[in-house]
Amino acid sequence: MEWLGWLDDVARKTSSALVSILASEGSAPRGAGTRMLVTADALLGTIGGGQLEYRAVEQARAILALPPGSWRVQDYPLGPLLGQCCGGRVRLLIEHVDPAALGWIADAGEDRALVSIFAADRIDRHCTRAMPASPLSARGDRPRAGSSVVEIFGERPRPLYLFGAGHVGQAIARHCAGLPFRLAWFDTRPVFDTVEGVTVVPEAAIEQCVAEAPEDAAILILTHDHALDYSLIKAALARPPVAFVGLIGSDTKRARFHARLERDGIDAEAQAHLTCPIGITDIAGKEPDVIAIATLAQLLQMRSR
Repeated sequence: MEWLGWLDDVARKTSSALVSILASEGSAPRGAGTRMLVTADALLGTIGGGQLEYRAVEQARAILALPPGSWRVQDYPLGPLLGQCCGGRVRLLIEHVDPAALGWIADAGEDRALVSIFAADRIDRHCTRAMPASPLSARGDRPRAGSSVVEIFGERPRPLYLFGAGHVGQAIARHCAGLPFRLAWFDTRPVFDTVEGVTVVPEAAIEQCVAEAPEDAAILILTHDHALDYSLIKAALARPPVAFVGLIGSDTKRARFHARLERDGIDAEAQAHLTCPIGITDIAGKEPDVIAIATLAQLLQMRSR
């Protein structure tokens, strides 16, 4: 929660703009809750660097010409802007910090939630006991006057790179809401472009999305095609290790994939990082929601350890 110190130590004394990632889709450099503070001649923190940060800083310094409390929401498509194969979107909140409205900082803490209520000319904030966070979207309607957002202090969501937007993928995405995961969701089929949260990537480029996953990510592979599953698994095991690599399927599918991986030069140590089938073994059932809950519970066990 370093950004609270920036507000307390810098924004109370110097005209400052706070840049916050409200939501992201696809392979975004940072997730929701990431912040940076911008003054006329200094930057504190980062939202990922590159052209996205350059544009955000430009907008932040522009808002310093408006009265304290002024805010705006900006949407950025990541593919054209950042030259990323995996595309996606980021939704940013840019606000001119009002030093007179920072009293809530004294109540901030690890077991608390921050409630932000948007008004036309300011954002009213207060802290309360931890409560479910607000699921936010990087597309669709933007926050407006009367909207509110709840976020949990100190929560570091695990990046979850989900490949496949079929029934099980949709169930996993649905049950992610309120859990400590930052979802990056991909499919190669254009029909899923209208599903909120899905980034459609050409099959020729989708392995790059695996390469872009950070080291603390969990990668789940459950596409519509066994050949695509295999190419993604091979890419996930050939790169530096991530926290979890999971593949939907049976023991037979796992054995076949291990044999192919060995022939393709993926060593036993790397193959040991593959989990297949996915999900807690004591939770039986083939329904998409059952598989989703068992798999997310498996990932939450990693967090508790």
